[in-house]
Amino acid sequence: MIDKSHLWIVIFVMGLGSFGLRFVFLGIVGDRAMPEWLLRHLRYTAVAIMPALVAPLVLWPAATGGEPDPLRLAAAGIALAAAYVRKSVYAGMIAGALVMVAGAYWPA
Repeated sequence: MIDKSHLWIVIFVMGLGSFGLRFVFLGIVGDRAMPEWLLRHLRYTAVAIMPALVAPLVLWPAATGGEPDPLRLAAAGIALAAAYVRKSVYAGMIAGALVMVAGAYWPA
């Protein structure tokens, strides 16, 4: 069991860290033009975060005890292909969702 004082210290420190990171970009640098190289790198932030959030849920889902699930792997592959071909995140999300729904009704 975690001591409540440790929990509050962690929450406070995480809050300070979050505020500090935002303050650097908004408070200190917010009214200045950022260099082109930094803007170019910031454009790829969402592209890097989305796979980092989705990959563990596809490769090691908690619903299967951490074992890879062929249905989730197929849905991820089809979603990736649909998003790449259509150049649309929404197309990928819809294609992946359709595969998951169809897989739920597919005879085992």
